[in-house]
Order: sequence, then C-alpha cells, then structure tokens
Amino acid sequence: MSTVLFREVPIASPIHNLWAGTKIIAAFLISLVLMFVPSWPVLGVMVAFLLLVGVLARLPIGTLPRLPWWFWGLLGIGALTNVPIGGAAVLRYAQIVALGLIMVAASFMIAWTTPMGDIAPALARMGAPLRKLRVPVDEWAVVVALTLRGLPLLMDEMRVLRAARKLRPKPDMVHRAAENPLIDILTAAMAVSTRRAGELGEAITARGGTGQLTAHPSSPGRNDVIALATVVAICLGCVALGLLL
Repeated sequence: MSTVLFREVPIASPIHNLWAGTKIIAAFLISLVLMFVPSWPVLGVMVAFLLLVGVLARLPIGTLPRLPWWFWGLLGIGALTNVPIGGAAVLRYAQIVALGLIMVAASFMIAWTTPMGDIAPALARMGAPLRKLRVPVDEWAVVVALTLRGLPLLMDEMRVLRAARKLRPKPDMVHRAAENPLIDILTAAMAVSTRRAGELGEAITARGGTGQLTAHPSSPGRNDVIALATVVAICLGCVALGLLL
C-alpha cells in the first residue's frame, strides 16, 4: 500500500494553504450529502469535485494508495453474492462501494494537504462553543492529536514486523500446521503498540503534560470563506439534483 497515507504531501498549492477546519467542514458536508442523496449523478459530481481538488492541490499520481489484490477480490466477491438477487441489488452494491470510496478519498484529501499537527487545533477551535457546556473539547483535541501522530508510527512498525516475518526461516511441515501467522502478527503488533504507548506516556510526563496543541495557531481567512462557500454551493446543487431525479 502507498506510504503517503496519513502523511502530508509537501507541495505548495491553494488547497494546502487553507485552514484545516475548512477542509474538515467540507469533508463533513460532502459525507452528509452522500448519506441522504446517494444517487449516481450526485456521486459523479462529487468524484469530479474531488478530482478538481486533487488537481488544485497538485497531488502527484503516486499519492494514490496501491490497494492490495485481496481488497479488490473481496469487492468482487461481494458483487457476486448480489448477482442471484438481481441487477438492482448489484447496482445498489456498486453505489454503496462508490459512496464509501468517495468518503475515504475526502478524508485522505485532508491528510494529504494538511499537516497532522494542524488538525487537532482546528477541532478545538471549532468546538470552542461547547466549552460553555463543560464539554472537554481540549482533552478530545489532544487525544486526536496523539492518535494522528501515532498512526504513521504504527504503520511503520507494522511494515517492520511484516519484513521481519518474511526473513524468518520457513518452518517444517510439522510446525507449519501448528503455527498461526495471523495470531503471531497480532500478538507482535499489540506488544509493539503497548511499548510505543508506554514510551509516549513517559515522554509526555517528562515534559510536564501535553502543553499547547500548537505553537503557531492558525485561523480561517478570506480564501477559506470562498472555498467553504464553493463547497456549500456544490452540496446544495447536489441536493437539488438528487431531488429532481
């Protein structure tokens, strides 16, 4: 799979310069429209819009994840299981798959164009009104920040574990039947995750706590207003298109 998942692609573009909260709100609006109006014309408009965003963000083709063969195989098996029900069921299944891929692509678009350190402060800023209700917004934002920072490390550890397993000598026929590779990988992943969590906790304690979410807080500007207005207009147009068809 591609190594740029959950990592920013360091390219100067208008999309990269937008506030993180603007992209989060845009992704939320897109997912909201797709949940209520998941028609094929609306899906096509959203795909075209995401492609336009990718072009404006100047993302190279290599940014797209190279999904393994078994992923597409599972999608094919799911389509085959709907064939006996009828063509309408297969189309409905394809519609659900397209909806899910679009929502995932919108989320990845945020990761590819936004530093991970800017997402948690944006969430804290957007949730500021909830502080009046004594909602622990800052604590939730810190959890999100730590999770986003830990995901790339966890993925790197999983790659190391897979590479180490491939280098192990192949067991003989007697031990091969008793060995369960999935359990071995999961056990090693849990051990690595526990060790990483302990090291992170000790580092946070040594520094006296989580501290500030960011040393350079950002805020929305004029370009963010224009971008968000464009997304709202596209979403309203998709809703109108879905109601007409």
